[in-house]
Amino acid sequence: MAKKKKPATKRPAARKGKKAAKPAAKKAAKPKRGKDGNPAGWPTLSPYMTVRDGQRSVEFYAKAFGFKVLGELMRGDDGRVQHAGMGLGGAMIMFGPVEGSMGLQPPAAGAPDSLSLYVYVPDVDELATRAQRGGAVLVQAPTDQFWRDRTAVFKDPDGYHWTFATHLG
Repeated sequence: MAKKKKPATKRPAARKGKKAAKPAAKKAAKPKRGKDGNPAGWPTLSPYMTVRDGQRSVEFYAKAFGFKVLGELMRGDDGRVQHAGMGLGGAMIMFGPVEGSMGLQPPAAGAPDSLSLYVYVPDVDELATRAQRGGAVLVQAPTDQFWRDRTAVFKDPDGYHWTFATHLG
């Protein structure tokens, strides 16, 4: 005995100009990269600093210099900041504590400076006031320089040398 075939059901005719919606396929989000292999939005050169306390550094750079956290703070199992990225205008820095810094150390107390982080800001006098209120050690008050920058120089709690400048034109 042969099985009876069910009659084929007709699909309704599609209206012209409209296509059936396909379910959206989810693609894994790829991190965006800049043309030089850097993360999108990051400059090609970003100083990485070794600090004694990541959380304290995040708070200091925000309060004293006006830096803002970029992305998320990466914390260890103990909750301590192990890596941070922060930005101020076009300047971006990264830092982490000694134990995660590939053997790098913060500047030694009393050792001569060998590097200054030079950052342009719209108003160096305003930044100088803020930096001192935030706990930065003033090395040089705002001063007009012969190259037409007005600069102020500070030391942060880890001993890094910072020069902030406003170009006078």
